[in-house]
Amino acid sequence: MRYILALCVIIAATPLAHGQIVPAPDRLVSNAFAGRDGALVVIDCSSGAVSDFRPNVAAKRLAPCSTFKIWNTLFGLESGIITSGDEAFYRWDGHTRAIPAWNKDLTLKEAFQASCVPAFQALARQIGPERMQWWIEKVGYGDRNTSAGIDIFWLPAKGRKTILISPTEQAQLMHKLVAGKLPFSKTSLAVLKELMAIKRTDKGALFGKTGSGTDDRGTFVLGWFVGYVESNGRTYAFASTAQGENIMSKDARAIVETVLEKQGLL
Repeated sequence: MRYILALCVIIAATPLAHGQIVPAPDRLVSNAFAGRDGALVVIDCSSGAVSDFRPNVAAKRLAPCSTFKIWNTLFGLESGIITSGDEAFYRWDGHTRAIPAWNKDLTLKEAFQASCVPAFQALARQIGPERMQWWIEKVGYGDRNTSAGIDIFWLPAKGRKTILISPTEQAQLMHKLVAGKLPFSKTSLAVLKELMAIKRTDKGALFGKTGSGTDDRGTFVLGWFVGYVESNGRTYAFASTAQGENIMSKDARAIVETVLEKQGLL
């Protein structure tokens, strides 16, 4: 296996001169995956240096699942459909769904953090097919294929052709986003950052969005975690997948958090 380490661009807890880096032991990342399939890509947002774990897997395109809510939100903000995390966003339709947090009215922040699918399906319909496609082309999101339908194209299901994006592409887009290289206003980015906030420690702050996907039997087989970490005055964008039977987003998130904590960044 190539000696390309998932965290080789990440500095140690003690700051080093001129962005000098300390490679993470390969076993650290392997241990975090604990035998699960998947990939982890990390990009130093200052230098642009990229490192990956299982690069062949990281290059494979997959359905983005609920990680697309990052971009759905930004498109809604830029279109003026939504404006702040605290605003009323989702009015429950009275239909009881399996996830209790979805069975009530929600603010934008609550809907994002509960990953409420019907709420963001409604947002996608408000954005509309033409404007959605325009934004996807503008940012260069994956294979750009939204043909499945305006409110389902990111959600895998039996017989459905979703939009596809690789972990490498997800990390690259997140790098561009936090580096200010994409056409979004500072106001929109500030709102998104608030929505993506997950954890803050005395060593760093973690921002991200999870996503889970099923196979044709309805069994969970894919977990995503996409975002960035701010630590020691530096920012690192990342994208991780975990794959296998009964694997979900919590598994991908646990992998990333374990690696970041072991590196002293969180």
